[in-house]
Amino acid sequence: MEDYKSGISGRLQNLALRIARAAEAVGREPAGVRLLAVSKTWPADSVREAAAAGQRAFGENYVQEGVAKVEALAGLGLEWHFIGPLQSNKTRLVANSFAWVHSIDRLKIAERLSEQRDVHLPPLDVCIQVNVSGEASKSGVAPDDLPELARAVAALPRLRLRGLMAIPEPTSDVALQRARFASLRQLREQLNAGGLQLDTLSMGMSDDLEAAIAEGSTMVRVGTAIFGGRA
Repeated sequence: MEDYKSGISGRLQNLALRIARAAEAVGREPAGVRLLAVSKTWPADSVREAAAAGQRAFGENYVQEGVAKVEALAGLGLEWHFIGPLQSNKTRLVANSFAWVHSIDRLKIAERLSEQRDVHLPPLDVCIQVNVSGEASKSGVAPDDLPELARAVAALPRLRLRGLMAIPEPTSDVALQRARFASLRQLREQLNAGGLQLDTLSMGMSDDLEAAIAEGSTMVRVGTAIFGGRA
């Protein structure tokens, strides 16, 4: 917890070192791992502070809160990612306020995002969320259903299928962490072997990013290690 005293800028520096060490430990270039700062529930001023320290990409879980921050900070040129569960009645806001959506788990949501994305905006980058832990309460498509969904999403206009996302069940067992992340990497490899061109693995958070990077994560989603713990 000591690094939490150093402010957002200091925590970002600490995290950059942590990511670099994790990548180098497995022979990867640190530049191949992007940091997505999860700013959900934190005020726009905290995002502004992180942006001033050089952070450009931010993730939000809640539609109204996220859209409000996108609008409040529009002049900063930030890249906004929606990473939470998405309901059908909220897709239009997300389609036109965010650059990425990580949490597609059914075709209906993808179709609505495609239909509602402004034609004057670049295609919306999207990831399919996969339930790699098999938890009944967890969002995400089952691995067996992924190929059909991926092909359907990849064919939609106004979307660009970039890769896969997972939020495995929390565990302190590093071997289990790596096994779950490896399963997502293998699913991406299978889809690419089948003709898709996916370059993104959105996996790893504050407590397990080393395991995720070891298994090929290209984007880690981190909130606590940047913005601090809550009382």
